[in-house]
Formats: sequence, structure tokens, C-alpha cells
Amino acid sequence: MPDGVGFCKMSGLREAAERRIIRALGSIGTATLASRILGFVRDMVVALAFGAGPVTDAFFVAFRIPNMLRRLLAEGALSTAVIPVFSEYLVKRPRPELLRMLRAVLTATLIGLLATTAAGIVLAPWIVRVIAPGFSADAGHHALAVLLTRVMFPYLVLVGLGALAVGLLNAEGRFFAPALGPALLNVGMITSVLALAGRLDPPILALAIGVLVGGVAQLAIQLPGLARLGLLVPPSRELAHPALARILGLLGPSVFGLAAVQVTVFVNTLLASLLAPGSISFLYYADRVMEFPLGVFGIALASASLPTMSRQAAAGDTRGIADTLNFALRLSFWISVPASVGLVVLRTPITRVLFERGRFSAADTDATAVALAWYALGLAGFSASRIAAQAFYAIGEPATAVRMGIVSVAANIVAAVFLMTPLAHGGLALASSVAAYVNLMALAVAARRRFGRIGGRALAASVARTVTAAVALAVWSAALVWLWPVRARLLIEVIWLAVAIGGGVGIYCGTSLALGASEPRVLLQIVSRRRRVDA
Repeated sequence: MPDGVGFCKMSGLREAAERRIIRALGSIGTATLASRILGFVRDMVVALAFGAGPVTDAFFVAFRIPNMLRRLLAEGALSTAVIPVFSEYLVKRPRPELLRMLRAVLTATLIGLLATTAAGIVLAPWIVRVIAPGFSADAGHHALAVLLTRVMFPYLVLVGLGALAVGLLNAEGRFFAPALGPALLNVGMITSVLALAGRLDPPILALAIGVLVGGVAQLAIQLPGLARLGLLVPPSRELAHPALARILGLLGPSVFGLAAVQVTVFVNTLLASLLAPGSISFLYYADRVMEFPLGVFGIALASASLPTMSRQAAAGDTRGIADTLNFALRLSFWISVPASVGLVVLRTPITRVLFERGRFSAADTDATAVALAWYALGLAGFSASRIAAQAFYAIGEPATAVRMGIVSVAANIVAAVFLMTPLAHGGLALASSVAAYVNLMALAVAARRRFGRIGGRALAASVARTVTAAVALAVWSAALVWLWPVRARLLIEVIWLAVAIGGGVGIYCGTSLALGASEPRVLLQIVSRRRRVDA
């Protein structure tokens, strides 16, 4: 009887953990979906207004610098470092101590962000020279990139403060509003292009101003939630709070642990600046398409998993962490593998529908589609490696993710150097995919050593079913491409693409269920139970 009771208790805890992850995934995924849709609208507006060429290359280089720092210091490592600390104070410490900690952390964060922003503005010419050495051959091109970099660097302060709010709200179980913030960045950029591009010289400055407007909105949307929780506090003069040392101890390793994807982007940008004009833009537009499923499902699933694994780590439940990791990885592969297949097969129609208008030509479509195919091959690796890394952040061992990240970055650099000559910008995209799978395999080995059995056989069986179901999706997508109404009106192509994607999703889900896949069944059960509870 005790064993039966223990088994039922463990099963209940596992089901509760899965339910929390799915509910958080629903909130984060919905908000991220809105952000990604607005992101595509933004990119279509940019493509229509500026096309793909030296001017957009300059903007994308300039935007990539503060954006990379945002992902590393603000939305990436900083959020990951503060969530475990916030969670402990929320659960174990009295309210006055929590507020004192928040004020100290806010002060330290402000100092760090302002100092980094000031340094970035001063050092902008040298930063651009490092990240895009090919620009040095054209003084005007280089000067434009420097100007745009300086205009956009203050965005880091805004989004960094927003990240603190996100960490605290996530620790409180609030996910929707924090995840909605990036959508407001896209709104700011779209509005600025439409309202200011015709009034500024150079017109591309409108995009840079839009970044700052979006940053203000990203921060502002978090404030009502903090106010309702009584956590909207002013900074203090305290710089020796013990929580700061803990956060800094997690932040340093976390920066590189979460940096693998961003460093590969940096390396690709540097190398792409040495290739034909437009290469940076082709990679950017392709990356934007690939990040749609990655953000809506992959990164959202990783964000949803961290609070659950952090609670399990605080309770010393190593077995629970391994089970949660296995569940999240199975769900990740079930979503990312078919998305990868769809992006590869439908790469040209997707690119044409999204971008081919205005100054974005058919040749730009073909070049972007090449990069998209190579990026899409790594989608499962990008998604799963982010999830696997979260397990080590949850237990306070980010150094493990750092070591795996170093291996991944090295793999990307080597692959990029060898592949850029035969495949041009497509080789750089493929190098990123190679690095993602190297990172995933290294993290999987480390997880096996740290947590013991992580359900490798169940994971392999799940992936096998997923790949088999994805074959049916590939056949369907290939048939639709073969029957594609080439150069038809935009509306016809949009309808055709919707049919291709919608039909593919139906075929994949139906095949998965026929093969006995558990992932769609778990999703349906949790959603149906939630509806019954809400009713």
C-alpha cells in the first residue's frame, strides 16, 4: 500500500508539473504568437519601404548589437538569474525583506545598464568595425551603421528594466503580460516607419526611433501587474544586499550559457559582411521566419519549464526535474520537427508571400529561401537545447551550460568558415544549425550525468514517431509546392499557403495520433480538464 500511495503521489506531482507547464506555455505562446505576427508585419513594412540592400544591412547590424545585448543581459541571462532568487524570497522570506531585495536589485541593474549603454554609444564606431568589418570599405555605409547604433543603444536600459519585471511576474505565475511586451516593440517600429520614414533623412532613422518607442512600451506594460502585486518599488542606495551576490553569481555564467545562439548570429553577421551585398539582410529575413515557431513554441516552452524545475530543485526533487525535462523535450521535438519540415519544403512560397513586394525582388526571395532552408534544419536543436539548458539554471549550476555553450560556439565558427565559400550565406545558416545540435548533444550528455536516467528510450521512441508523422507532412507539402499557382495574385498565394499549412498540421496531428504519440493526447487532456474546471 505505501508503495502504491507513493507511486500515485509521484504520478500526481508529475501530472501537476506538466499541467503547469502547459498552462504557462499557453499564455506565453499566445502572447508570443501575437508578437511574431506583428513581427512579420513589421518585416513586410521594412521590406516594402527599404528592400534588402546596403541601407537595411546597416540597420540590421546596428539593431543586432543592442538586440543581442538585450537577449543576453536582459531577457536571457538576467531573467534566468533572478527567477530562482525571486522565487525563494517570495516563498521563504517576509514581505519587507522581499521589497528590500527588489530595491537593491533595481539599483544595481540601473547602474549596470546605464554604464553599458554609455560605453556602447561612445564605442559605437569600433563596435561596428568589429561586428561588420566589411563596412569599413564604404565610409558612408559605416557612418550610417554607427549613427543607428548610437540612436538605439538606450533601448537596452528600457528592456533591461522590463526583464526584471518579467522575472518577478513569472515567479508569481504571471506569464501573459510579460510575454506580450515584444509585440509592443513591433508596434512601435511599424508605427514609426509609417509616420516618420518620409520625414527623416536618412529615412531608416525612423526604424531606430521606433525601437526606442517600442522599448518604452515594453517596460510600461509590466508596471500595472507589479503595482497590483505591491511590487512596484523605487531604487535604494543599498549595494551590498546578499541577493545581489547570488544573482551576479548566476548572471555571469548564464550570459554565456544562453549566448550560444546569439554568438553564432554575431559570427554569421561578421562573415556575411564579407560576402555579396544583401547577405546580412537575407540571413536576417530568414532568421525572422525561423524564429516564428522557435519563439511561439520552443523558447516559450523553455520559459514555461523554468519555474517548475526551479520549484522541484528547491524541494530537492531530482527525479522530478528529470521527468519534467523529458516531458518538455518530447513536446519540443513533437512541435519543432514538423515545423522544420514545413519550413524547408515551403521555404520559397513562405518567403514570397511574406516579403516579395516593393523593393524586395524575386532574386531576394530566392536568396532568402536558401538561408531559411538551412536555418530550419536546426530548429529542433535550437528549441531543445534551450530547454535542456534551463535544467541547469534551475539547480543553480549554469557553469555546465557555459561549457556546452563554448563547444557550440566553436563548432559554429569552424563550420561557418568552411561552409561560407561553397554555400555563401546559406553556409552560414547551416553552420548555426550544426552548432545547435552540437550544443544539444553536449547538454544531453551532461544532463544524463547530473540527473541520472532522463528517459532516453522514451524520448527516442517519441522522436521516431514524430519523424514518421513528419514524413506524411513532407509529402503533402511537396505536392502543394508542385501544384503552386506560380506568380498568381497575392490573395491566391496567401490562400494556397494557408491551405498548405493548415492541411499539413491536420495530416501531421492525425498521423501522430494513429502512431500512438502521447504528446497530442496529453495536450488535449490538460486543455479539456482546464475547460471543465473553468466551467
